[in-house]
Amino acid sequence: MRRLIALLLSAALAACTATPPRVAASVPELRLAPSALGHELSLQQQLHFSFGQQQRDLDALLEVDAQEVRLAVQALGQSGVRLSWDGEHLQQQRAPWLPASVRGERVLADLQFTLWPAEAIRAALPAPWTLQEDGSVRRLMRDGAVWLQVERQGEGRYLLDNRADGYRLQIESVGQEVQAP
Repeated sequence: MRRLIALLLSAALAACTATPPRVAASVPELRLAPSALGHELSLQQQLHFSFGQQQRDLDALLEVDAQEVRLAVQALGQSGVRLSWDGEHLQQQRAPWLPASVRGERVLADLQFTLWPAEAIRAALPAPWTLQEDGSVRRLMRDGAVWLQVERQGEGRYLLDNRADGYRLQIESVGQEVQAP
């Protein structure tokens, strides 16, 4: 019996050394200028948010022009967060029932990671972060690990997987992109 316990303990320790634990990283918060999008945008969005076993459905209105990003998110007809970003100042209004973990800075960064051009994102990334883009999949990487990924699943449909913070966001947009003249 002692040999069996020693063998199991050795196997468990070997498994721990073979797969080192992943060190958490704080994903950079993008602060890209609204004009870096390159065109105007006006969208209604349905958002499906998953965090562990918790799931929430939200509605959002998004408008972007060269001067400002405006986003309003609602749940069950109640305003959850409103934010505006002019390229320098982020203003936000939050409902008291909104969890503290839902931060305007993270919402803006996820939005910009999903919709802004890859060149603008790459220019804003601090070392050692890198951006990979393969067709419909965009990955934010550090030290060979993917920390944030977004997959375009069709016209106006995206799946964002934030592995650093442990949540997924399914985005379905209806509306229009207005190309700059």
